[in-house]
Amino acid sequence: MKTIKIAGVPEHFNLPWHLCIDNGEFEAIGINLEWTDVPEGTGKMCQMLRDGATDIAVILSEGIVKDIVGGNPSKIVQVYVESPLIWGIHVSANSKYKSISDIENTKIAISRNGSGSQLMAYVNANNQGWKTDNLEFVIVNTIDGAVDALTNGTADYFMWERFMTKPLVDNGIFLRIGDCPTPWPCFVIAVRDEILKKHPNTIAQILEVINLTTQEFKEIPSIDKTLASKYHQKIDDINEWLSLTEWSQKPLSEKVLNKIQNQLFNLNIIEKKGTFAEIVKTV
Repeated sequence: MKTIKIAGVPEHFNLPWHLCIDNGEFEAIGINLEWTDVPEGTGKMCQMLRDGATDIAVILSEGIVKDIVGGNPSKIVQVYVESPLIWGIHVSANSKYKSISDIENTKIAISRNGSGSQLMAYVNANNQGWKTDNLEFVIVNTIDGAVDALTNGTADYFMWERFMTKPLVDNGIFLRIGDCPTPWPCFVIAVRDEILKKHPNTIAQILEVINLTTQEFKEIPSIDKTLASKYHQKIDDINEWLSLTEWSQKPLSEKVLNKIQNQLFNLNIIEKKGTFAEIVKTV
């Protein structure tokens, strides 16, 4: 049995992995796939790949592209979710800010440096025509940290996946003042170079298993009820999310990579662009 370590956020996008693990589908082909939930998100997973704390990460496209260009010895092997991530823009429910235009030049809660919550704050600011060279960030690590920061006023707004934060909106903790979809596929699968070199067939087998599941995921009986229960969501919200979400079984294209890198470069988030071969490898 070959042990491979994988990390991802504890969100509904990753239920297919848990179903495959729980059903013994990886064990059946001689792979012990050890999953680690990473509520801190992309910045933490980039560090885990660098440190060898995980072999694979199911990770935000823009975050891992930035980190690979910055020296992370990993490659993107496949797109995992083709549809955009819809980032909700949230303030405290009792905040004086009531619209996106109100939050220009205010403090932004982010999970950590290099996280999607930070990178998308730049994208949103650019979309709004704001200056992006003096954004002020407060590191909060997790959603719970963001709740504390927005409630006590140490930060003013927080961007996170809209549906995962919906219960906080429903419960009167957050107010969502807008959305900011990613202009590219949201999640990719990244693997450390060392693992790709040593175990290419194992990685290919893992992708084969997960791709079969994601292809049929929406047809699983009562999957909406399973998701609603596991992630504490309303069934209507889950069904809306399912209608908007498309998984992928394909590699990242050079065209999409160029789109991501061009935006990161234009926002001064990366100082140089990497080549397709430096960032993407198909197995």
